[in-house]
Parts: sequence; structure tokens; C-alpha cells
Amino acid sequence: MSSNFSVTPWEVKGKVDYDKLIVQFGTQKITPELKERIKKITGDLDVMLRRDVFFSHRDLDLVIKDYEEGKGFFLYTGRAPSLGMHIGHLIPFIFTKWLQEKFKVNLYIEITDDEKFMRNPELTLDQTRQFAYDNILDIIAVGFDPDRTFIFQDTEYIRNMYPLATKVAKKLTFSEVRATFGLENSSNIGIIFYPALQIVPTMFEKKRCLIPAGIDQDPYWRLQRDIAESLGYYKAAQIQSKFLPPLTGPEGKMSSSNPESAIYLTDDPKTVERKIMKYAFSGGQPTIELHKKYGGNPDIDVSFQWLYMFFEDDDNKIKKIEEDYRSGNMLTGELKQILVDKLNKFLEEHRAKREEAKELVNTFKHEGKLAKEMWNKIHE
Repeated sequence: MSSNFSVTPWEVKGKVDYDKLIVQFGTQKITPELKERIKKITGDLDVMLRRDVFFSHRDLDLVIKDYEEGKGFFLYTGRAPSLGMHIGHLIPFIFTKWLQEKFKVNLYIEITDDEKFMRNPELTLDQTRQFAYDNILDIIAVGFDPDRTFIFQDTEYIRNMYPLATKVAKKLTFSEVRATFGLENSSNIGIIFYPALQIVPTMFEKKRCLIPAGIDQDPYWRLQRDIAESLGYYKAAQIQSKFLPPLTGPEGKMSSSNPESAIYLTDDPKTVERKIMKYAFSGGQPTIELHKKYGGNPDIDVSFQWLYMFFEDDDNKIKKIEEDYRSGNMLTGELKQILVDKLNKFLEEHRAKREEAKELVNTFKHEGKLAKEMWNKIHE
């Protein structure tokens, strides 16, 4: 994709030039004008929208136009369940919650326990189902509206999805799917069919669907946009985010394959402190004397980037932190400590909500208003 960086649905390498990525993917930048239209409806802007963490889109302008005209829209996102979720996994859900809260729209969350099983030879289906339950607790803890949210596992909801999945599958060729998803002749046939299931939730309603996700997921929805109108549905719209950098450096994105690059939702306060202090890539100088003289570089400092992108939403406070770090008045250790304190407070609150979520699983999957409607509906 570039001599300097690479972005695919499977990996992100190098320092990403997001302006170039917009051109290469053929998406559009979220303009100040579009933000103003959103703010007129919502009253304010989420920190991730305000600071261009969510920076790119497909048809977001049409979604807002539909909303302004009273046609509405709905949200769709998902999760391939894993043994544990880290901060990077959770942040898109938090932004999705903000969208649902402000626009009062339905949200469909697909838990792809089938895909996880088929893509990982070492895993059993029972394991991916257990991962799904654990991840659903973390997702519910974000605070979605139980009457407007339907969380479903593919292996459980397949009967209702299958009729529409067959229509979608008939529109897709193996060569298209292979090119988009990086399949090989040795890929099992479950993975070949799976993209049809991933497309189905974009057609759960006869309205425009908005998908909040990292920009690396963009290729998945090009297939949907190619076939949607021929089946009588809208092309899926997207609002796309930058990557929360891994602790270990300002390039790439956080990965479960490198535990020291991420803060997990289960990490206790001491673990969080150890990881940040030891591994968080610094923009500071080699010595205190040099740092006080020349200052630090927040543009490459991971602790600052995490605070800027999510964990410090007060614009005045983040500006002061940046100024103090650049001037050398704030040391790297002090900057890291600010992040440690913010993270531990966030994780403590999340874990309390996760305990409460154990009583709500059935509401989001079966008994809530939207969930009941969806179980009574076969998608033709």
C-alpha cells in the first residue's frame, strides 16, 4: 500500500499517513461543516470526533441528511470474541454508545463466534462461545440502551439470518471474497461463506446503516456496497477511526499477540502501572537535564496520545499537559502517572459495571424490546 506503511484488515505496519489512506481507500475526510451539522443535532461532540480520532467516512453526510429528514438510520458493529479484550477493543464501542445516546437509534452487535472458530485451528466451538459470553459482559458494561440494542451470536441467531444470507451469498463470487478477505485455496469453506453473514446485519432495517470501526476494516464493507442496492437495501455507511497506538511505539496498532503492547480490561492497578512505566513509548529526552532544557515531543509519546485520543476529554487540561511537556516543565514520568491514574479509574468503573452486566445478558440477547422483535423476525 505504501513504502512506509501498510493497512489491511489483518495488520497495520509503520507510521500511518491518514491523509494518504483516505485517498488510497477512496473515503472522505470528516469536514468541520459535517461536524457542525452533527453538533446541531447532538448539542456537543464526543472527544473522539472533536479531536479527529474518528476522521474519515463513507456516506456519513447521507446518514445525517436522512436523520434530518426524519428517515432515521441504525447502527451496526461487532466483535470477533477473544480470550480477553483490551482498551483498543473497547473504545469503538464507547463511541458507538455516544452515537446511540445522541441519535436514539437501534444498534445491532454481531458476536462472530463462528468466524473465530473457523479461523483458529486451535480453538473449539465451546471455547469461542465462552469467549463470546465474556466479551458480551464487557460490551454491555459500556452502557448501551437495552431497549434499542440487540447483541447476537451467529451460532445462535443463524436461523433468522440464513434466508437473507443465501441471497447475499448468491451475489458474491469466490474471487471477490478471496481478494477482499485474503483467502487461499486451503481456506475452509466456512470462512468462504462467512462474509455473507457479516453483511446481513447491514440489512436488518430498510434504513441506512452506519458502521463505526477502525479504517482498517473498510475493505469488508466494499462488498456490501457493491451488492446492497440490487437486493433493495442501502449501501452501508461508515465512520472510521484512527488507531490507538500500542504502548510499545507510535506505529501500528495494539495487538493481542503482544500482551505488553496493550492494557487489558482485566489488568489490575499494579499491572497497569508496570506496563505504562516500563513499556509506554516516550517522547522525552534521555536525561532529566536534557528534558528540562529541550522538552518532550507529545506527537510521538504514547502516553500523551492515549490521553489526547480518549482518556482526557477536557480540552483545556490536554492543552496544558501538551504545553508543559513540550516546554520540559512536565517530565515523562509525570505524564505517564497521569495516564496510569486515568486508566485505573476507568478500569475500576468498568469492572463494577461488568459485574452488573451479568444480570443483563438475557435482556440484550433475548428479552429487551429490540431483542424480542429480532427473535420474532426471519430476515428474508
